[in-house]
Order: sequence, then C-alpha cells, then structure tokens
Amino acid sequence: MFVRIVKLSFAEENITPFLANFETVKEKIRSFEGCQRLELYRDKHNTNIFFTYSYWNTEDDLNNYRHSDLFKGIWAETKPMFNAKPEAWSVDKLESLK
Repeated sequence: MFVRIVKLSFAEENITPFLANFETVKEKIRSFEGCQRLELYRDKHNTNIFFTYSYWNTEDDLNNYRHSDLFKGIWAETKPMFNAKPEAWSVDKLESLK
C-alpha cells in the first residue's frame, strides 16, 4: 500500500465550491478500485490550503484512477479554482502507530 498526498491551494472565493464538489465526489473516489482510504485535511493557519491523502493498493490502481473519466471530470472542475500549482507526492507507508 502506498499513499498519494496532494497539496491544493485555492483562492478564497473558491473554497466553498471546492468543498461542495469534494462532498459530491468523495465516495466515488473512495470506491474506485484499489482505493483503500481517502482523507481531506485543511491547513490550520493557511486555511486556503488543503491536502488529500489517498491510500492505494498499487501504483497501477492510482494510475487507473488518474486516467479515468471520474478523475478527468473532477480535475476539470477543480483546476480553475487553484491559486497555486498543486503539488503531489507518492510515498510508501513504513509505519503507523496507534
């Protein structure tokens, strides 16, 4: 399993539309084949910055999602809302303590 972390920065006026859109698509993303978990975080001090953490079985699963009609539709809706270029990392989870 690995984690895809994406940093998203929005213009202030686009935060509410982004959150509304995320609400409508989050279950579709989570139920995409190979996605084990989906999380959305908001920066505590820079409230226009968000992070998504999606947990995938394999890199192929993530790539299938990134080439899907679902992703293309979400990206088309979200991309115009950014006020900075998104950043993304694919990381392997080494440990998790509870």
